[in-house]
Amino acid sequence: MQKADVIEALNKAKTESPKRNFKQSFDLVMNLTGLDMKKTEHQVDQFIQLHYQPGRKVQVCALVGPELKDAAEQAVEKVILSDDFDKYAQNKKLTKKLAAEYQFFIGQANIMPKIASAFGRVLGSRGKMPNPKAGLIVPPNANLKPLHEKLQMTVRASARVAPVLQCLIGKEDMPDDQLADNALMIYNTVINVLPNGENNVKNVFVKLTMGKPARVR
Repeated sequence: MQKADVIEALNKAKTESPKRNFKQSFDLVMNLTGLDMKKTEHQVDQFIQLHYQPGRKVQVCALVGPELKDAAEQAVEKVILSDDFDKYAQNKKLTKKLAAEYQFFIGQANIMPKIASAFGRVLGSRGKMPNPKAGLIVPPNANLKPLHEKLQMTVRASARVAPVLQCLIGKEDMPDDQLADNALMIYNTVINVLPNGENNVKNVFVKLTMGKPARVR
């Protein structure tokens, strides 16, 4: 997939989309082929750090013990201490609200069993449990500020049930060059983990939130 092809598709998507009274997002959509989604090795689940900030504020929640309290409060949007885990374990509605409000959850490594017990059923079903692939399981003395900054640039490319994935690449007012670089970062990361690389990609589109998909390849 070439950068020029991505930029051409971005322009087509903009041209064919009616103007909206809000700033739309651009997504990259990849339809995959030749995969057996029941096989773990054919599934895609990648946390990808983009070249450019995709224009959205990522909300991060830290599930920590007292050792990480101060560092977490200085770095992330919400901190839940281990002493308060029972409140969430006993109130599924409260935990569901938490899962809806925060995109990433950081977990303190030495209390992960407690985190799993209190939050696992809800966060696990939404793919939001603290994930080591994204560096979200941390030691009790971790500096969370660099991690929080990294997460602002991170998207998750996931195709675990159906052979299709859709990822944010940015906002419509970003330069086409930056949107294309973000799209290529996702595309190249994904094809590198597919069993047959580009041969497992059926087609690729870019799409505005309320617009028609424009084919890249």
